[in-house]
Order: sequence, then C-alpha cells, then structure tokens
Amino acid sequence: MHHRLIPLAVLAIALLPATAGAQEVFGGVYAHGVDTPFTLDTEETGSADIALGVRFGGIAALDFIGSPEPYVVGSLNTAGDTSFAGVGLAWTLGSGPVYVRPGIGLVVHDGPELRVSEATGFRTDLGSRVLFEPEIGVGYRLSERVSAEAHWMHISQAQIFDGDQNPGLDMIGLRVNVGF
Repeated sequence: MHHRLIPLAVLAIALLPATAGAQEVFGGVYAHGVDTPFTLDTEETGSADIALGVRFGGIAALDFIGSPEPYVVGSLNTAGDTSFAGVGLAWTLGSGPVYVRPGIGLVVHDGPELRVSEATGFRTDLGSRVLFEPEIGVGYRLSERVSAEAHWMHISQAQIFDGDQNPGLDMIGLRVNVGF
C-alpha cells in the first residue's frame, strides 16, 4: 500500500520550493472512474479522489500561444485505486466572472501494471506508467482571489504505448482556486 503514496510524496517535494512563485493553489473532490466516451472500463468506479495543486503565472515567452500557466497537481484516490501526480500547462480564457480553463499535462500513476477483467478477459490497466492528462474547467470568480470550478480530468496513454488497449480514467468534480 505504501506505493500509493508515491504521487503525493512527489507532489510534496515539488511544492516545497515552488510555492514561493505560485500565483494560485487549488484543491477539489472528484468522482473517480466516471464513465465517459473518452474511456473504456477500468473497473475503478464508485470512489472519490482528492486533488491538490499549485498554478504559476503565465509564461510570457509563450505569449504566441496565450501565455499558458504551468501547474503541478497530485490526486489521491480515497479507496486505494489509481492515484497520480504530474505537471502541465493551462490557459484561463475569459476575464469576466465566468471563465474556461483548458489544460494538458503529463502524470505518473501508481495503478497496476497489468490488470485483466475477470468478466471480459480484456486488459483494464492503463498501459503505461506515464500518461497524458487533458483537463478542462468551467469556473466562476467568487471574489478577486477565489474561484470555484466544475472540473474534468482525464488520464490515459492515448494508445501510443499500447495500440491494443487504452482504458483511461476520467475524474469529474468541483475544485476551489485561491490566488495570492
């Protein structure tokens, strides 16, 4: 069970020196293993994830693609299923009270290396230890420093590392962002 803590340990180590330059911290609660058109069944459903992260200011040198904001994120599954930690880039679109925040990242997860469904005989593992992490949130600014988002995160290997299967995991939930 100690291997389940690896993503959070990586996140904690990454956050120690990073919080000084942070623009925003965020945290949320997600339904784990939600069935969507983007995934195949991993048999990981009915539990919750707690995700925490730090977002930094936009990268001015990348203003030609909208000055994306780097982030570090970690997600712990409360039932001992797949947890993960990673880094990515996000864009905040909209300056009014309502905004959209798409992002893309890479994560490392602690799910099983091989898992086969007893019911179907198909593999349900994620196919690679390193996964892509596209995400999108629709948020509302509650104040100058605080916002709330309906948020979706997806992790999968996009059939790049194993063309025969790509179960993936979707997490849908709510998160709160607090700026500095």
